[in-house]
Amino acid sequence: MSRRCDLTGRAPSYGKSVSHSHRRTSRRWDPNVQSKRYWLAEGGRWVTLRLSAKGIKTVDRIGVAAAVARIRGTGRSV
Repeated sequence: MSRRCDLTGRAPSYGKSVSHSHRRTSRRWDPNVQSKRYWLAEGGRWVTLRLSAKGIKTVDRIGVAAAVARIRGTGRSV
């Protein structure tokens, strides 16, 4: 399963780890993605969203209905 936020689209970043001897090896930084359940009043049901920490704060600010509308606007089903 990909570590991608449904709302913000945040995905892993890639880069290099540099050791004390400056040997470089590949690594990746995963976003802080959590599964959260929200009550969608219009649909009368629970929706489970995979959101980053910033995505959770965005849902708190704009509301669940607006967040679901944004996700559906990108072509993903909720």
